[in-house]
Amino acid sequence: MIQGSSLTDLSSVLRRQGYKLVGRHSGVKTCHWLRASLTKGEACYKEKFYGIRSHRCMQISPALSYCSNNCLYCWRVLPSEGGEWWEGVGLPDEDEPAEIAQGAIRAHQKCVNGFKGNPSVSHSMWREAMDPRHVAISLSGEPTSYSRLDGLIEEFGRRGMTTFLVTNGTNPEALGRIREPTQLYVSLSAPSEELYGRICRPSNPRNWERLMESLGMLRNFSCPTVVRITAVKGLNMGDAPRYARIIEKSSPTYVEVKAYMHVGYSTRRLSFESMPGHRDVVGFAREIAAESGYAFGDEVPISRVALLRREGKSK
Repeated sequence: MIQGSSLTDLSSVLRRQGYKLVGRHSGVKTCHWLRASLTKGEACYKEKFYGIRSHRCMQISPALSYCSNNCLYCWRVLPSEGGEWWEGVGLPDEDEPAEIAQGAIRAHQKCVNGFKGNPSVSHSMWREAMDPRHVAISLSGEPTSYSRLDGLIEEFGRRGMTTFLVTNGTNPEALGRIREPTQLYVSLSAPSEELYGRICRPSNPRNWERLMESLGMLRNFSCPTVVRITAVKGLNMGDAPRYARIIEKSSPTYVEVKAYMHVGYSTRRLSFESMPGHRDVVGFAREIAAESGYAFGDEVPISRVALLRREGKSK
């Protein structure tokens, strides 16, 4: 059960949003693309970009609702909306990594099991979906808030599962301790500290400094790394040269420019017009590419996402 001052209300909100709660601070949620893959044969952009089979991917957060930022574009419920404050000092009463891994798989299987009798779903794909091979450690909350993240990555690896870790970069100490995931994402939501403060509304005044430290660590990872920019129209889709300078210093394998989606509680903070069209996303990505050592690599219009690759880097 998720802990906090708004325990009942927060748990209710998460369940309404489709989360299955796992233990005291974790949860899973099946995404649109798993359902679309099973019922329509349509794949997530990650399948096209990185070879992740959409129907075999599981989304998990080991720190539901715990985050060091309060980003305008986030779909989670924030403190001003009935959520809870978190000051970055660790989770209460942490569950064991093995308990989280096993509980997450069981919760995921309960969600997928409902597709068994769907005439649009092949039995072979359903059986594969019941045995997830990829884990996206992201969802809602900051995964590095969980102090035993290293053990959780190890648990999934022991089960033969690939791990894709998404972090806001405000906990560089944790990044320095963990074993390497299969792929590491760090979010970059602004090209300057001033704009970062307006968009991400950090709970710690040093979060921008800590993000820059985390981005500087990407060169030390041997796994593929990604800098992800959530593009919000009218807010952070400018100053491509400054974005490019940050990216060049970080030297990630890839850069993803992905449109903000007008969903969840973000609709209380941003207008529908804040969601850029695919043409806007591609144009902005090309601006960053022109200012950096990255080349435009791929795009998926339905997801409003563009991929940049380091020059000379194969897919």
